Amino acid sequence: MTNPRRPRSPRRSRTPALLAALAAAGALATAALVAATAAPPTAVPVDGYEDGSGPNGDGGGDGPPGSAPGPEDFVDIREVPPAPPGPQPGDAGGADGVYRAECGRNENGLFNSENVIVAPGVPTGAQHTHDYVGNQDVNRFTDDVEANNAILAEGDTSCADGDRSMHYWPVLRDITREGADAGAPGGGLDGNVGRILTPVSATIEFRGNAVDEVVPMPRFLQAITGNARAATSGGENANAQWTCTGFEDRISTDRYPLCPDGSDVTRIMDFPSCWDGRNTVSEDNRSHIVFPDPETGACPDGTRPVPQLRQTLVYEVPEGPAFAVDGFPEEGHAAVTDHSDFINVMPDGLMETAVTCINAGRSC
Repeated sequence: MTNPRRPRSPRRSRTPALLAALAAAGALATAALVAATAAPPTAVPVDGYEDGSGPNGDGGGDGPPGSAPGPEDFVDIREVPPAPPGPQPGDAGGADGVYRAECGRNENGLFNSENVIVAPGVPTGAQHTHDYVGNQDVNRFTDDVEANNAILAEGDTSCADGDRSMHYWPVLRDITREGADAGAPGGGLDGNVGRILTPVSATIEFRGNAVDEVVPMPRFLQAITGNARAATSGGENANAQWTCTGFEDRISTDRYPLCPDGSDVTRIMDFPSCWDGRNTVSEDNRSHIVFPDPETGACPDGTRPVPQLRQTLVYEVPEGPAFAVDGFPEEGHAAVTDHSDFINVMPDGLMETAVTCINAGRSC
């Protein structure tokens, strides 16, 4: 999918000194919070592992908490070679339709630093701030999955057609400006410094499979893509995709893109789509729904294809290496840590409509 380039106003230049000052402020805020704590905090399960050693892990990093990305963490998108296309929906006789969900772009500014999938009921368990679209009831979850599903089933939504699904991802920030949450957990107190940027567009699509028709997702299916701990876990489960409008065939996985004039920063979140046919959750948050084979696009034995969720987020950012994604303090705001989360709360009839659309090869 290629977005046409469009003119935009000139970007404002920011000085390296200002960026360095903001980075230092983030580190000092986190250091002050640690110093003020009389005893080490009790460990809580994060990403499904008590010690943080799992594939979504909570291990520490080498850099200072909240350190800002440097120039070496950015790349001119024109220097990224075009990527060979992998298996696409319908390539080998599968379903190639697309169903789009209209859920907005978080124009209403709904944020928090919790994560109901990987740390349910843990206050500020994410240690970074999430954008939310879809379900709006995001601030009263418990550690009980069934109780949380009941909350979601009754929540208001920004999506059309009664779709109460929840989509959330870490915010992107302009690190040349102070954020309104500079003194708050998930913001400056956790090293996430800067003004939150609202996407100029947020496209939510459900796509087909290269080999087979898709079957409906079960209600309350949870799915995640990427790894918020990828920088300190050797890239395990990383799935970051950074690009620019007009250059979508060029994907950077570990550096932020610098876009030419008239082009905007883009994040692409592709979710797993091979469901085990039984579970809506799993202990590791991943094994119940996995990715198709990267060579053939077929789902592994024992799984069946469901509509594949893709979120595409587009941003206008300040000029130069002056933006960063939120993350855990130890991850250094590395581009490779980009990730997103989803819980399906579509009405069953709407999910059937989406499946019919996709399997018929239509765009709905």
